[in-house]
This record gives sequence, structure tokens and C-alpha cells, in this order.
Amino acid sequence: MKMRLVLVVVAAASMLVSACGYVAEHTAPRKHAATSRSALAIRADALFWSTFHGGRYEDIPSALEALTGAYVASPNDDLTAAHIAWLHIWRLTERARLAPVPATITDDAVLARRYFEEAVALKPGEPRYMGFLASATLADASIHQDERLTRRGYFMMLDAIKAWPEFNLFTAGYVLSPQPAGSKNFQRALAWQWRDVDVCVGAKVDRENPDFARFMGLATTEGRKRACWNSWIAPHNFEGFFMNMGDMLVKAGDTQTARKIYANAKLSPTYSQWPFREALELRIRDADDNVRAFNAVTGTGSAADQRLMINSTFACMACHQQ
Repeated sequence: MKMRLVLVVVAAASMLVSACGYVAEHTAPRKHAATSRSALAIRADALFWSTFHGGRYEDIPSALEALTGAYVASPNDDLTAAHIAWLHIWRLTERARLAPVPATITDDAVLARRYFEEAVALKPGEPRYMGFLASATLADASIHQDERLTRRGYFMMLDAIKAWPEFNLFTAGYVLSPQPAGSKNFQRALAWQWRDVDVCVGAKVDRENPDFARFMGLATTEGRKRACWNSWIAPHNFEGFFMNMGDMLVKAGDTQTARKIYANAKLSPTYSQWPFREALELRIRDADDNVRAFNAVTGTGSAADQRLMINSTFACMACHQQ
């Protein structure tokens, strides 16, 4: 009887300590975003953009060093946190550049997720941060085969889509493009790409003849629709979007529509300056052969045009390299 009483007391004490811990954590003051940016952060940003727009993958470590130093000095800067996260995403996503690919590349998913969490905490409701946090969460979950985390990332992505559909419908579809072509996730991802073009032009685009020529007059660099076109941040966003969507259609076996979608990239006024136009031309030529390559277990073929865009050496640069 005495032993039972002791156990009850211990259990009650344990519950009390746990409750105190919960209250202490959830009543702690929240971090607030800095109201100004340091000179160190501004210099690190300049290095970030020159590295990113220049496609200098090999310079990621030096850019990360500068940005991380700026963040440690000012850990309330949401933009610095986001830029650190983006560099980790870039290094992970374009790992096909590395030979061999080190197992430790997976650490970039963990770090990207952590820094995007900070960016979202500092600037709640920023839809770009939300979408990239969802992407990093899904990548982290895939590496660790964590179904609970996968579900969390998926619903985070739905919230991000709701917050800015023009931006995050692409993000959501892109991150799911490596899924098996017959899976519900891949079919949903492809449907999101179609929905994105509809949202961008404010009309239902013809699925059999998706010629974008008549919509080119809608191009803008302002408001939410800017995510549908080229911008300073993503100078070839338009071209990259249609390359990825074409890849997904090829993977689904619809090469006829894929060629039409690929061709839309040529409508961009900056197409002749796009560093990856040759890769697009090869995709148009080899679409029928690429059905098998894009559905390979690894998702990577031996040639540059046999890799899904997300598995390629230009997975980020197709949109962002100047």
C-alpha cells in the first residue's frame, strides 16, 4: 500500500513538472523581427545574389559563411535566415553537380528546414517562406522516412498555396515531381501545375492546345501575378516553369502536350539569353525517349536532357541564373 502511494506521488510530481515545462515554454516571449538590417547582413545579401544569379554552386560555402556570420550577429533578421535556408536548398537540390554525391548532403535538408522555421517565426504569414518551409519539411521527412513529418509538410504546403497560389502551386508541384507517375501525389502535383497556369491568366487554359501566346500581354512585375513571369529575383522564371511542367507531362506519358508546353518557354522575350535553352530543345526532340528516363527509379538519366528538371544540375538555376 505504501509503495503504491509512493508511485502515485511520483507520477503526480512528474506530471506537475511536465505541465510546468509546457507552461514555461509556451509563455516565453516570442522573437521579433529586426526593424533594421545591419551593414554585415546587407553585404552578405550582395554576396548571396551574385553567387545565386551567377550559378556559382561551388561558391555556396563562402556565401553561407558570410550569411551565417551575419545571422549570428543579428538572429532576428528574417531575410538573412531565409537566404541561408535557400543556399542549403540549392546545394541539396542540385547535388547532381557532385561526383560522388556525399551522404552528408542530406544535412542541408535539416538546416534548410531549421532556418526557414526561423524566417517564418520572424515574419509569420510570408507565403514564400511558408512554401519553402513546407518543401524543406517534405525533403527532411523523405530522407528520414517520417510519415508524421510528411503529413505535416503536406498540410503546411496547402496553407502556403492558399496564401499565394500563383507562387506556391508551382512550388508544391515541383517538390512532388519525383513521385511515381501513377501515384496520387504525382497526379495532384501535375494538376497543381495546370491550376497554376489557370490562376496566372485568370482563365482555363486549353489542355489540348495550351498555347500561351495570347496571354503574353498579361506579363507584370507587380502584385501576386508577378510570380507567373520573369523578375529580377527569377530572371527566367517563365522558361523554367514550362520546362518543369513539360518534364512532368513527359513523365506522365503525354509527350504531345509536353512539346506544346515546352514550346511556351520560347515565348519569353529573354529566351535567347536563357542559359538552358539547349536543354529545352533537346527535351522537345527527345520527349518520346525521355518517358522511360524520367520514370527511372533514380529519376536521373546519363545525359543532361534525361533528367527531370528537379534532379538536374540546373534544378534551381533554370529559373534563377542570369
